Amino acid sequence: MKEAIKEARKARRLGEVPIGCVIVQGDEIIGRGYNRRMTDKTVLAHAEISAIKKACRKVGDWRLDETEMYVTLEPCQMCAGAIIQARIRRVYVGAMNPKAGCTGSIINLFDEPKFNHHPILKTGILADTCSDMLKEFFAQLRRSKQS
Repeated sequence: MKEAIKEARKARRLGEVPIGCVIVQGDEIIGRGYNRRMTDKTVLAHAEISAIKKACRKVGDWRLDETEMYVTLEPCQMCAGAIIQARIRRVYVGAMNPKAGCTGSIINLFDEPKFNHHPILKTGILADTCSDMLKEFFAQLRRSKQS
């Protein structure tokens, strides 16, 4: 999770919501990503999607079934769907996302019985650090809007 937090800090330096993600196979990080929605001007530039793309290129396949993902914020419906499609084995989440999280907060797509793949989910990994990063970012954003 510490590596995912490093990725989130890259997003923060760009003025993006600080969300980071890494995908690991064995002991090697094979994909990294951070939030770039504003920078790239696309809704698809989520940390998880970027990391999945890089991991797929690294392994030469769309299947990532022998991998684990570490992400600082609970995935949205798009990212949860991509994780299922990529067949990522385990997902470790830092902070939960009560407004848009789709691996337990609003809905848990990983538990949908009709899907053919169900990633193992572990939440609360360095949760305070991940949550504090987001709280600080949004507090700063609110302060700058008041100026």
